[in-house]
Amino acid sequence: MDFVRERGFGLSTRVNARAKLRASQSIAASACNLYMTSARTMPSSVPPHAKSRCPQYPSSEIKRFSVPDDKVDWSQDWPQYNPVNYTAPSVTRRPAWADPEIGTFSPRFNALDGAVDRTSFEGSYSVENGKPLNPRGRTGLAGRGLLGRWGPNHAADPIVTRWKVDAKGKKTSHAVSKQPILQFVSIKRKDCGEWAIPGGMVDPGELVSLTLQREFSEEALNSLAATPSERAQIHERITNLFKSSGFQVYKGYVDDPRNTDNAWMETVAVNFHDDTGNSVSELQLHAGDDAGQVQWVDVDSSFPLYASHSHFLEVVAEERHAHW
Repeated sequence: MDFVRERGFGLSTRVNARAKLRASQSIAASACNLYMTSARTMPSSVPPHAKSRCPQYPSSEIKRFSVPDDKVDWSQDWPQYNPVNYTAPSVTRRPAWADPEIGTFSPRFNALDGAVDRTSFEGSYSVENGKPLNPRGRTGLAGRGLLGRWGPNHAADPIVTRWKVDAKGKKTSHAVSKQPILQFVSIKRKDCGEWAIPGGMVDPGELVSLTLQREFSEEALNSLAATPSERAQIHERITNLFKSSGFQVYKGYVDDPRNTDNAWMETVAVNFHDDTGNSVSELQLHAGDDAGQVQWVDVDSSFPLYASHSHFLEVVAEERHAHW
């Protein structure tokens, strides 16, 4: 493997040509002790997003305008394209996390707009008629759907793992691959019923490192409902784990069913590994408000996950030399 130096971090980046995802930049101003992996491994011809073109938009009766693979790219001339315009009522009611409608304010796209980061990990995106265009192409739906921000909506996904062990504490290996089995903390989303990595949106002005820790505490450990003493124990364990050497699994666009032509998800996914099993492994998992269930799940290619989360786990398994 080749090793390169990431500017701004002074951290080694392990480049594996077989990995399917990329982590192209460091997390700006992050307090995480990270090393990067899978850099520059996304092929130049990225397959067209698929979940972003799901026929029925999530949590609605809205049907997308059907977009074939060869018409996804904006460079393809398509005069007949007539996407449905939809922004969910939960967004138009103007909660604190949502933008106003275009025309009632003047956002600064491709820039840090006050505390709101409107830059994209994908690079500069186009703006047409005052609205940003999804850098991965057409989705069959205009507007914002369920997403609050015009343009990129930034999230953070903490992937917390441990080794699966037997009653004697010895690592368990897979019967076929003979490789040790990883387990990760997974939540069952209430909105769609799919299993996922616990994560959430980066608040305006918030460091990604803090978002990772906050979201894991709230979604997987339900820290908001804990007693003061329980919360203190959770905070100590989580802080110690998130201070450990994690690695950035992915940073970029997410093929998410909530995406639209004018609003899309981007994330930073970071793996924090409890190698000895005496950190978060000993904490009782409790689902937070956004999660229906939470549990440790074996990392395995056969386990279906939300959005791009399976790809993230594949990179983690490869990095940890574990079964996939």
